[in-house]
Amino acid sequence: MRKLFMCVLLLAGTLTLQAQIKIGKMKIDTKKAIQAGKDAAGAITLSDEDIANMSQEYIQWMDTHNKVAAPDSELGKRLAKITANFPEIEGLKLNFAIYEVVDVNAFACGDGSIRIFAGLMELMTDDEVLAVIGHEIGHVVHQDTKHAMKNAYLRSAAKNVAGAVSETASKLTDSQLGALAEAFMGAQFSQKQEFAADDYAFDFCLQQKVDPYAMSKALTKLVELSNTGGEKASRIQQMFSTHPDSEARAARLKERADKLQK
Repeated sequence: MRKLFMCVLLLAGTLTLQAQIKIGKMKIDTKKAIQAGKDAAGAITLSDEDIANMSQEYIQWMDTHNKVAAPDSELGKRLAKITANFPEIEGLKLNFAIYEVVDVNAFACGDGSIRIFAGLMELMTDDEVLAVIGHEIGHVVHQDTKHAMKNAYLRSAAKNVAGAVSETASKLTDSQLGALAEAFMGAQFSQKQEFAADDYAFDFCLQQKVDPYAMSKALTKLVELSNTGGEKASRIQQMFSTHPDSEARAARLKERADKLQK
């Protein structure tokens, strides 16, 4: 099967998944000024506008390389119902879509794009899907996604130190977007970032008047899936191998919900 590299992984950063996109052995031409003899990351500066443009280009590339569920499909209607009450958050307009892939996953980009995988929709209830979306929104609001995009771009640049070519970020080519996707493979959120996004999701569920246990249940389902065996389980186990705190995070969120019942 071909490989799919995602922007921000559901609840746990980014990793390689077996799915529908072929990245190939692509090399990125950063089109940035790289000073000879210095570390590439230290030689490149990116503005917020550069990062926003990259995010928009990236999500367009992802939508092109994945089959997107039609708005009038069963999945599309379900997602529209789940997200009907929050077309924007803190002034940022959100846009949602479902990728018709079997992986249990979701991700967000800093431009407000949130993408859900069909496998996650099938595994989780509406409340749990909403909680996952709240978690991803938390990463956007806290600017985790912006920093992840910047770091991935710099890692791509660092692979191809070739002298100064330009002082500003240019529109990325298809090859460069592929290489940028590959660079996201190593991206991780810190425990602090994950806890903060979890807390955002918890509060988001309360605001939307849905099950306060939804985020804890979503994490628990991922843990349980990882113990079932098979290909899906191995993918979840791969995620847990670099992000082993999912059980602790689920317990922490359950404790928060329990306190509401007292």
